[in-house]
Amino acid sequence: MTGPRILYIINSVEGGGAALPVPSVIGVLQRGGAEVRVLALTRRDGRALASMAAAGLDVRVRDGGETDHFAAWRWLDAQVRDWRPTHLWTSLTRATLLGQLVGLRRRVPVVSWQHAAFLRPTNRRLLRATQRLSRLWIGDSESVTRLTAARLLVPKERLVTWPIFRADPDAPRAVPWQAGKPLRLGSLGRLHPVKGYDVLVEALALLRSDVPFEVTIAGDGAARAALQAQAEAAGVTNLRLGGYADDPRAFLAGLHLYLQPSRSEGLCVAAHEAMQAGLPVIASAVGELPFSIEQEVTGWTVPPADASALAAVLDAALARRKALAAMGDAARQRVLSRFGPDHFEATGLAILDRLKTL
Repeated sequence: MTGPRILYIINSVEGGGAALPVPSVIGVLQRGGAEVRVLALTRRDGRALASMAAAGLDVRVRDGGETDHFAAWRWLDAQVRDWRPTHLWTSLTRATLLGQLVGLRRRVPVVSWQHAAFLRPTNRRLLRATQRLSRLWIGDSESVTRLTAARLLVPKERLVTWPIFRADPDAPRAVPWQAGKPLRLGSLGRLHPVKGYDVLVEALALLRSDVPFEVTIAGDGAARAALQAQAEAAGVTNLRLGGYADDPRAFLAGLHLYLQPSRSEGLCVAAHEAMQAGLPVIASAVGELPFSIEQEVTGWTVPPADASALAAVLDAALARRKALAAMGDAARQRVLSRFGPDHFEATGLAILDRLKTL
């Protein structure tokens, strides 16, 4: 018996987000005997293509936009007709809804990721109405799995968890802070309101610490001009908007403390990559983050959108700068134990075995 033929359908090949773990996920499926082709409904910035190409993935990107849903459905239907997969594996709302419709038409079982801690009300209603069209739902973290059960009413027998973060013991490690040098703080993420960088700017304006430090946000997005203007108006001079990081591991290895002030997250790969690099993390208590971060052991969590609380914790971290390296070591050990490669592989292979019975 040949292995499954899986069409793995994603919204886009934008850098970061749900496209980031695709090579690791598909690598497990391929090692389990599956043949996999990736379909992207639109390109966006295309920055995820390089890592997919480096992994040798078969990727097809549709020449279309984000709102031409009928055209995207027709393209997807033609891909399924021609390639004849045994399964469709979808990620995020648009890919899932279109994949469900094509799977129903072509009688191909559908498996669907859930990544987001926040769903727009319309998307929530649509996915709840169509949730039976996916034979299996996969939460990308324990927190998202619980949310999926509650908001989409997916029964437990059709719901599993596969954390999308695969910790790498060989990832570059951050160099500890040295006395007399400024502390380097940073964050990886889209410049979008959901990431809470406006809250970070407000918190930086509230700080009165005399400890020298600098903050770099590595990412692009539509909120760039607004964030720059906010920082200038607030007199925040030690914040730099560094643009997209082509080598996020090198960026993280150059920091002493990582910041994730998001209003909403699922698992949040970036914060876990920071812990993997040996960095303590200050993050909003959203998604999986309060379960990964041990308070005052591997970092701190604060309520989302609370600039005063964030400023207070930043002040505490700056005052404890000599302890940051030890906290970072503890953070690294925690993610390696929770999300190590052996666990990632075993979980994915178990899900693949389950696909064969759908």
